[in-house]
Amino acid sequence: MWDNNLIFLLQNLVLKDFRIRYRNMSLGVTWSVANPLLMMGILTFVFTRIFANPTVKHFALFALCALVPFNFYSLASNAGSTSLLDNQTLIKRVQCPRAVFPIASVLSSSLHFLIQIALLIFLLLVFGHKVNRYWLLLPPIWGMEVVFLCGMSLMTAALDIYYRDVRYLVEASGLVMFWMVPVFYSAAMIPKRYQEFYMLNPIAAVAVAGRQVLMDATRPSASLLVQLSVVSIAVLALGFMVFRWLERDFADYL
Repeated sequence: MWDNNLIFLLQNLVLKDFRIRYRNMSLGVTWSVANPLLMMGILTFVFTRIFANPTVKHFALFALCALVPFNFYSLASNAGSTSLLDNQTLIKRVQCPRAVFPIASVLSSSLHFLIQIALLIFLLLVFGHKVNRYWLLLPPIWGMEVVFLCGMSLMTAALDIYYRDVRYLVEASGLVMFWMVPVFYSAAMIPKRYQEFYMLNPIAAVAVAGRQVLMDATRPSASLLVQLSVVSIAVLALGFMVFRWLERDFADYL
């Protein structure tokens, strides 16, 4: 019975966050499509007209394959970090596992992620890219990013209770991540001595694996997929450990 109540609460939190995000906005969820399209257009202009890179075919799609997971990181990490303080009134009134709030925040951001994935797939088909058998790998690849962000949000949300500047560090990490994810450059440009360390970043790994499947119609290497899975699951496990350790004193700070 408690499990059903928890699932019901999670569903309602996800829908609440999704609705509130675009409340009183005339364009509503259209912003989920407009944002990556605008960024894709700017990057395409800069790197095809100013710093031209003739080795990349369909640069707009090339960039969008990485922008979609990067945008999800930016949205989910920021929302997840403030999820406990944003819901402190509800937390005080409802008896439930507090970990549900960061997770619900990430899952709410996943709805925007799905909208942008749909846009990406639509544009790929319009530009003549075919569905291939490796598309079956896309749900687990993208799913690992959700797992990673759930773990990260559990940690940052708990830390933000005690240190309110954590949210600003997370926000600043988006700028770092933009350069550390191969959005406008290919993974082949990364020096070999750095590639293994570079791909420990799950967002970079998701971008590279997704680009290989969608644009190159090739299977990502087994080592990349295993590394992505291990790091993401490890971060989730660490997130739960840190959250449980810190939540004992939440009541003194909320």
